[in-house]
Amino acid sequence: MKTAEIKLTVTLDDNNVPEHILWESTDSTNKEALPVKSMMLALWDQSYQNTLRIDLWTKDMPVDEMKRFFYETLQTMGDSFLRATGEKNIVEDLRDYCAHFADKMEITQK
Repeated sequence: MKTAEIKLTVTLDDNNVPEHILWESTDSTNKEALPVKSMMLALWDQSYQNTLRIDLWTKDMPVDEMKRFFYETLQTMGDSFLRATGEKNIVEDLRDYCAHFADKMEITQK
C-alpha cells in the first residue's frame, strides 16, 4: 500500500492573517514547497455527517484573482461531482451557473 502526504504551511502576521501559504506533496515531481495565494480544503466527516472546511487567502490576494479562483473552483467541483456521481444533468446546470458567475464577475472564460 502506498502512502502520500500533503503539507500546508501558513505564515501568519501578528493578527493571525495569512501572509504566505506554501504547499507540498510527497507524490509531486516537484520536491519544493510551492507558494499559493489562496486555498480551500473540504473534508467529509462521516461520523457527524458534515463537512469540515478551511478557507484561507493571503492578505495580498488580488480581488480579480479571488474571483477567478472561485470560478475555477466551482468548475472543478462540477468535474469532481460528475466523476463521483455520474449526475450529468445537475452538472450541466452548474456549468450554466458558472457561465453566469463569470459574466457577472467579468471573468474571461477559458
